[in-house]
Amino acid sequence: VQLQASGGGLVQAGGSLRLSCAVSGSILSLNAMGWYRQAPGKQRELVAIITSGGSTNYRDSVKGRFTIARDNAKNTVYLQMNSLNPEDTAVYYCNALDHARGMTYWGKGTLVTVSS
Repeated sequence: VQLQASGGGLVQAGGSLRLSCAVSGSILSLNAMGWYRQAPGKQRELVAIITSGGSTNYRDSVKGRFTIARDNAKNTVYLQMNSLNPEDTAVYYCNALDHARGMTYWGKGTLVTVSS
């Protein structure tokens, strides 16, 4: 399984971006997919996660602003980010869990920069 993240860029505070994570294999074989981010000098943190059943969970600081969704037909997971602020600036990574194989997959990050 390979993950390809895209959609990062430079945006002004208050703006929006949509990140995409394309999965090389079938997304249906994955138990959960998520988005993490890592800001300079900080640890990587979970932003949002969506299970194979469609359940979602978000870190408190993005609730109400970010939405994670999956398109099984396109084998893609999205992260819609609205009302962005400079604290959201980070490299965003796509993650996938395959419990049956005991595997965790990571995509290369995509940089999101929010200017004030």
